[in-house]
Amino acid sequence: MDITTLIGIIVAFCLVAVSILMGGPGNWFINYPSIMIVMGGTMGATLINYPLSEVLSVLKVTKNVFTHKSQPYSKLIPLIVDFSKKAKREGILSFDAHLKDIKDPFLAKAFRMSVDGMDIDAIENVLSTEIAYLEERHRLGADIFSTMGTYAPAVGMLGTIIGLVQMLMQMKDPSSIGAPMAVALLTTFYGTLLANLVFLPISGKLKVRSKQEMIEKQIMLEGIISIQNGDNSNTIQQKLKAFISPKARKAFTSPKAPENVNE
Repeated sequence: MDITTLIGIIVAFCLVAVSILMGGPGNWFINYPSIMIVMGGTMGATLINYPLSEVLSVLKVTKNVFTHKSQPYSKLIPLIVDFSKKAKREGILSFDAHLKDIKDPFLAKAFRMSVDGMDIDAIENVLSTEIAYLEERHRLGADIFSTMGTYAPAVGMLGTIIGLVQMLMQMKDPSSIGAPMAVALLTTFYGTLLANLVFLPISGKLKVRSKQEMIEKQIMLEGIISIQNGDNSNTIQQKLKAFISPKARKAFTSPKAPENVNE
């Protein structure tokens, strides 16, 4: 669980709720026609913009906002370096006994192809293609939420216009103005709230997650290519550390013995 995402959502909505309650009853801000306009309009516009299958698949991508756990570079790079040392001593075929213990499917696949005797160009082509399509899937998820964040305030303004029209049509009866005015104002409120506290932040977080995962995959790809090329462990380590910031390099632990690479 990503605690910062959860804290951000709780803090944002709690502060908005508290500010509402400080000015009057909370039920003033509950209007079902407004909710229907904003939610229905936003989802309808999104479905027009994207195929249904892609909109439904974004639910799976959304889990990355809350549950994605990136692999620390301070463990990933030493792990690859340890495998390179093992390859020097015992050969690449020795990886086979440890593949079942590698939790990352991409890294396990990279080592499996190496053990199976695929040449460097084939391995690089397969893994690069997988990285490219993974990035595209992540981009699509972020784009859908970004689109929803764009539509929600616009649909809210549409609801405002609907409410104003209803209000103006009932100007002869002042007692009937309240409900249309509530629709007019609350639809803009709901649209702005959803866009700026839900849809756009989720889109931003998915983009950050995607960048982090792409760096991890590039490190794995460079690592297996370097091992295949027969580079020594120090060279491999320096190559892989080039992918991360100077601050992140300070978090490295001392490489473990090759026999413990799966711990």
